[in-house]
Amino acid sequence: MMTPPLSKLGHAKAVLTLGLPLVGSHLAQMLLHVTDTVMLGWYGVLELASVVLGASAFFIVFILGSGFGQAVMPMVAQALGRGDEVQVRRDTRMGLWLSIGFGLLCYPVFWQSEAILLALGQQADVSALAQAYLRIAGLGMIPALLVMALKSYLAALEKTQVVLWVTVAAVVLNAGMNYALIFGNWGAPELGVRGAAIASVLTQAVTFVALGFYAHWQPDLRRFNLFQRFWRPDWQAMDQVFKLGWPIGLTGLMEGGLFQASALMMGWIGTMELAAHGIALEVTALAFMVHLGLSNAATVRVGRAMGRGDAQGLRDGAKVALAMSLLFGVAMVVLFLALPAQIVALFLDKANPQSAEIIAFGTILLALSALFQMVDATQVMALGFLRGMQDTRVPMWLAVFSYWVIGIPASYVLAFPLGLGGAGLWLGLTVGLSVAAGLLMWRFWARAPKAA
Repeated sequence: MMTPPLSKLGHAKAVLTLGLPLVGSHLAQMLLHVTDTVMLGWYGVLELASVVLGASAFFIVFILGSGFGQAVMPMVAQALGRGDEVQVRRDTRMGLWLSIGFGLLCYPVFWQSEAILLALGQQADVSALAQAYLRIAGLGMIPALLVMALKSYLAALEKTQVVLWVTVAAVVLNAGMNYALIFGNWGAPELGVRGAAIASVLTQAVTFVALGFYAHWQPDLRRFNLFQRFWRPDWQAMDQVFKLGWPIGLTGLMEGGLFQASALMMGWIGTMELAAHGIALEVTALAFMVHLGLSNAATVRVGRAMGRGDAQGLRDGAKVALAMSLLFGVAMVVLFLALPAQIVALFLDKANPQSAEIIAFGTILLALSALFQMVDATQVMALGFLRGMQDTRVPMWLAVFSYWVIGIPASYVLAFPLGLGGAGLWLGLTVGLSVAAGLLMWRFWARAPKAA
């Protein structure tokens, strides 16, 4: 029996029902990082610097490995659209297997991280403490990647509320364990950076157990028998998840690297500029979480439509999801242009004599961030649409070209040879993201199935 076509309002409601809890979970995930940073900032400067360095290294490796977990979302969505519940189990299991394998393979990097950081020119005391952090925190890579796979599985099944509330609970748990283990409160030993690492590992493990328990025992999901005979390999499904997942991970790594490289170049310009850059990026990242949540919802909607062969529903749903993301982008443009100084000031101590200079430069950067809100929304939505169609390899190369062949060189030329400084760096980011938005959206509409 054919599903009746949805109206534009019906598509919007479906995207919001799926997307808003995912937006909330992404924002809560950011709070985990903020909590670690704030508490270690209270503890000591050396400890803060070490964990910022160590957590950045962990995150880079995590982004690369998370592609296998993220691949589960479109694969499960398409299988559900076809009514193939056996394939749902096969794809999710092998996403979990690949996540475990990646976590095991990358742990030696964390164990020897001091030598790597020293080779990259980091200070000896910071590198040593960062390694102490990573040797413990690295044990959390496997549960963190498994959580990504289970979140993708549950999102494809439209069980996003549980993803939100488990993530929020993780924030509270992480904050409490940090407070106890970093400072030695509530009778716990004072462990500093090692305490922060232990708190992270325990939070990731508890989150995995909670999501796994829900996925196994929730009445609507028991029929999938997700963990039944989990030890049996499925080489065909593993090959499919691997082929879809590694380009997703590499695309995320390249996009994250774009902003890491911009921070490095901003550091060449000056300390105040780098501080303002960090604040503006933090604000921009908060806005981006909304676009990312809507993009995840779009991946599921497009995957479901692909699975059931609904070309018109796929195209209509994509248009509605894109319009919603762009509408939010317009709201952010207005906010960033209307109240830039007030937003930047929220991150600073006004009594600090350097604050006025940081606010002045941060105001310029937020105005430039308003420029790329729309293209940033467009490119991440296009990636979501394409992943729903299980098209990841060519989009990866389009993203690499846009970010690194166009964006980074444009930032460098505008900032230094043309003398525009930090503003030039952000204009270059806008150029790179604009090219990505154009190329990726062109590929989606060119490949999206046509309605009969």
